[in-house]
Amino acid sequence: MKLIRLLLFPFSFVYMLITSLRNWFFDIGVFKTTRFNKPVIAVGNLSVGGTGKTPQIEYLIRLLNKNKLAVLSRGYGRKTKGFLLANASKKASDIGDEPLQFFKKFKGITVAVDEDRVHGIQQLNNAEVILLDDAFQHRKVTAGFYVVLTKYDALFSSDFLLPTGNLRERRVGVKRANAVVITKCPANIAEEDQKEIEQLIRRYFNGPIFFSTINYATTVLNQKHESIKVQELSDYEVLLVTGIANPTPMLTFLSTLNCNFKHVKFADHHQFSSKEIKELTHQFASLKATQKIILTTEKDFVRLSDHIENVYYLAIETSFVAKQQEFDSLINNYVSNSL
Repeated sequence: MKLIRLLLFPFSFVYMLITSLRNWFFDIGVFKTTRFNKPVIAVGNLSVGGTGKTPQIEYLIRLLNKNKLAVLSRGYGRKTKGFLLANASKKASDIGDEPLQFFKKFKGITVAVDEDRVHGIQQLNNAEVILLDDAFQHRKVTAGFYVVLTKYDALFSSDFLLPTGNLRERRVGVKRANAVVITKCPANIAEEDQKEIEQLIRRYFNGPIFFSTINYATTVLNQKHESIKVQELSDYEVLLVTGIANPTPMLTFLSTLNCNFKHVKFADHHQFSSKEIKELTHQFASLKATQKIILTTEKDFVRLSDHIENVYYLAIETSFVAKQQEFDSLINNYVSNSL
């Protein structure tokens, strides 16, 4: 695999020229960008793959829910086009799995999708604050505040451009950010480790740097809001179904619980076919244990729960290893000064 990526290096050079030229045209005003007179916070990354954008958006929703808040996403994987508002009748195929998750999880906020973010924001006239999901490279909008995420074990500072590496644009693009969050860190990350990572990031970014980790819920839930404590999962045989970019942390967590699970892995945002649903149902029926469940991620749950009864999900939240108040103050001060 590494050899193949190395052979693709000439294509990375072409990709660098194209993306650098595009960013330069936006920087000098050749390409039009729109700035709005309300707080717009964009969460994104420099890399493809799962850096933890969904739990970071949810963290910001909890932080800012005292405002009239809207979340605008592209709606990756949906079968529709244009601007759509989330409501009780919408499915993941209509608006995407992550927007549907936001809508079902948080009451009192507006959730919308539009591949044209400028048009989408223009439709959200009643919102005081707008969160843009995965919009760092969407430069037709100039957000007022950019949060860039990079994974603890896959820092952008050590990565290369597509297709040799996973970068969507050059590392120096991070200079457009207002804050960088190192995600999915060990909860007990040492200060020395933090300092070493900061030194790597400081080669490209001079702003505030934060470290966050993922916390798993203490219970798993199903459609009926029935719950099982995670400590009791070791008493069950589990068919684990994932359709996320990086399921490894979840596998590690379940292993620490001595959970007996069989993992069925799909691609990120996978749309399950009727044949696949039948196969999953068959695999579950073939489990021998008396106590058994189908377990999935919260994001996958919104796609699976319409097709499979009694599937459970394990929720996650992001929390900051240190300097949480500093991060919260940065966001709150930006919002209050922009309203």
